[in-house]
Amino acid sequence: MSAASAVAVQAAKDLEAYLRNKPETIEVLNVEDEPSCRAKDIDLIWTYRRSDGEQAVKTIEIKGDRYYGTGNYFLETISNEAKNTPGCFMYTAADYVFYYFLEPKELHILPMPATRDWFQQHLTSFPEKKTSTPVGKNKFYITVGRLVPRQRIIDEVPGVRVMDLAARLNF
Repeated sequence: MSAASAVAVQAAKDLEAYLRNKPETIEVLNVEDEPSCRAKDIDLIWTYRRSDGEQAVKTIEIKGDRYYGTGNYFLETISNEAKNTPGCFMYTAADYVFYYFLEPKELHILPMPATRDWFQQHLTSFPEKKTSTPVGKNKFYITVGRLVPRQRIIDEVPGVRVMDLAARLNF
């Protein structure tokens, strides 16, 4: 398994455990492999009981990251440069992007589409970077994104929350 795949698997595992342990949770479904959800870039469907007792559903896109020390998010604008496919951040239909730093197990909850709208308004002020994504032995594609200071999004986008999951689940 590639390092990138291992990060994605661990992020999903940790975030599913976090949601399952919330007292209001009714159900957490991992839908990463369902074609209709994959087309919308939705990884989890969380069903929970609101404070008024009514049942509610939220959809979540998971982004796992192992580069906490940079102080940035890497927000994907082009998934595969050769095919010019849009990056998940540009089209996800999820209610939230759960941007998760594996170390120190810190979860950033980004409300969508508010975070995407803010990002698109400020896109050109962030440096563009490229990274390779492995897809098999000696095969990869190039992903394009922008490095966005975490603190700027936290300060400027209403509803962003940051949580220490290590403290909540004793990881």
